[in-house]
Amino acid sequence: MRRHVPGLHAGDQNHDSQLQGLFLVRVDAASYRWHPQKPFFSLRFVVLEPESFATRSFSGRLYASERALWKLNWFLRDFGYDPELFGRDQVDEKALLNLRGVIRTSPIAFNGHAYQNLDSFATAADWEELSCVTLSEKPKRERR
Repeated sequence: MRRHVPGLHAGDQNHDSQLQGLFLVRVDAASYRWHPQKPFFSLRFVVLEPESFATRSFSGRLYASERALWKLNWFLRDFGYDPELFGRDQVDEKALLNLRGVIRTSPIAFNGHAYQNLDSFATAADWEELSCVTLSEKPKRERR
């Protein structure tokens, strides 16, 4: 079976795919990965805004261990996950697809591997306000 893999011919662009900042995103893929100490959800996001990053994608992990449930909870609530499933303590991978929200992300290196750290979340409805604040802060940072 042949599979189309976009960007395969472009070579290793792992460094270019590292994004940092605030992005309006859509969940493009989700899968649960079991691990004895740290089970996690592997998520792939497609950037919707800002326009200059539109259609770029990145992946990240949200851990489902007891100590990390607060972050998974935050993500599910802000991205508008099904309240009925949420109330039953259930996460359906298919129900995660196409959820939209805002993510602040930063690159991180751990044990020689590069990852995207999912720093914080907000609802998609907050994008306009958050993007304006981010844009107005940039000139201040550049002056320093």
